[in-house]
Amino acid sequence: MAIPPQTPPQPPSWSRSVTETVRGSHQFTVRGFSLAKGMGPGRYLASDIFAVGGYHWAVYLYPDGKNPEDNANYVSVFVALASDGADVRALFELTLLDQSGRARHKVHSHFDRALQAGPYTLKYRGSMWGYKRFYRRSLLETSDFLKNDCLVMNCTVGVVKNRIETPKNIQIHVPPSDMGRCFKELLSLGIGCDITFEVGDEKVRAHKWILAARSPVFKAQFFGPIGKPDLRRVVVEDVEPVVFKAMVNFIYADELPSIHELAGSVSMWTSTVVVQHLLAAADRYGLDRLRILCEAKLCDELTPETVATTLALAEQHHCAELKSSCLKFAAVRENLGAVMETEGFNYLEETCPSLLSDLLATVAVVDDDPASVNRKRGVCGNEGAAPVESVEASERRTRRRV
Repeated sequence: MAIPPQTPPQPPSWSRSVTETVRGSHQFTVRGFSLAKGMGPGRYLASDIFAVGGYHWAVYLYPDGKNPEDNANYVSVFVALASDGADVRALFELTLLDQSGRARHKVHSHFDRALQAGPYTLKYRGSMWGYKRFYRRSLLETSDFLKNDCLVMNCTVGVVKNRIETPKNIQIHVPPSDMGRCFKELLSLGIGCDITFEVGDEKVRAHKWILAARSPVFKAQFFGPIGKPDLRRVVVEDVEPVVFKAMVNFIYADELPSIHELAGSVSMWTSTVVVQHLLAAADRYGLDRLRILCEAKLCDELTPETVATTLALAEQHHCAELKSSCLKFAAVRENLGAVMETEGFNYLEETCPSLLSDLLATVAVVDDDPASVNRKRGVCGNEGAAPVESVEASERRTRRRV
């Protein structure tokens, strides 16, 4: 006899009851308090109506007290439910403000003490909570609570609310942002382009307002005090077409283009050389995020063949973290000999002799404390950068251009 398949058990259901207070406050000022005396017990001065927790409330001040038997010796203060409601549960706080500046306020509060009987329940419209003998009137008239014949009171109401929490079984999927893709498509289709850059033998079309939004250099060029908003053509010098196009693509998409595809379009370039040129362009046009992304890529691509040219680049463009990583990498004993045999190191000797002093200082630190430097190739602190394949040595001509 076949055993019927068992239905997997349903996950346990759950719910949670949450009881909390919805708080709100109202400040009630009484000017001309002495003129209100003698109006008689049971007569009051009312505040404006205020809303808390879905109900309306009001503060009642009785200058001659609420009850005749007190012979007007006490001031009474009450909070009244001023809207329709049954069994409204609430907490209250009445504060008579000290106007001397010493903050010695008179406070009657439910909030800061244990409630043996729970919150107060108001049964119907007009129900009140408060104090018949809130303050002896003779003492009040000589106190710092009364200044220039004026009283100031704060009333805080906390309406008790209950709600049930249950699991949210229905969720709406929010897709990731496609803003970069949309702007990149706008660029590739050439829709609305209003500026053309002539870079070498190639032309790159773009939108001035997008470039200006991303680059302070473009912003000044097109819309600055001496900018030319009607400019239609710009000749770009000292930047290779493939590098300029990669930079413009980053401006639109906010992501680094495929470095290997870019390197493949220039037969003599490696991916390291492309990123070096891109870092220089990012620094030139004030694209800090692109510059840091390039630093991270170069840091991950460090080899004995590339570290010298990358170090020179870091020095030229004031990339402190990249410079430090290059020095640490080159100073490791297993790397130093190979680095000194490269053309890049010879170029460094000729053009940046000050960096050799920095390298010697770093070598001394490594020799004194080998554990202070990671002896592996990855010495970069930019852990979030995506790794790329290793690269070959670049041509001296390319290094000089960078």
